[in-house]
Amino acid sequence: MFRPKLPTMPQPTGLVTPPAVVIEPTTITPGTPHAPSTPVAPAPAAASTRPTVQLTPGTALALVGGGTAVVLVVGAVLVSMLLAVAITAASVAVCAVVLRSLLASQHRR
Repeated sequence: MFRPKLPTMPQPTGLVTPPAVVIEPTTITPGTPHAPSTPVAPAPAAASTRPTVQLTPGTALALVGGGTAVVLVVGAVLVSMLLAVAITAASVAVCAVVLRSLLASQHRR
């Protein structure tokens, strides 16, 4: 009842042999580098410049709104963490004052 039951591994039912794979060695011969037959023309300078980003009033408003939302969320998280630390510190200080008072009253007796 209290002994664990260990599973048994199934045994193979037939003759098991690994598949026969024959690997034949190959020789690697170094080749000569082949130069391109036609010269490649350089890209024009105008095509390599990046296109400028156009900010429409709607896009600018969306960026400002998104940035404001991020600042508000991060600020709320930081303020809540600060409040949690302050409340914890205050409760620890109250506990320390109570313990000090209890220990001091015992020494006077």
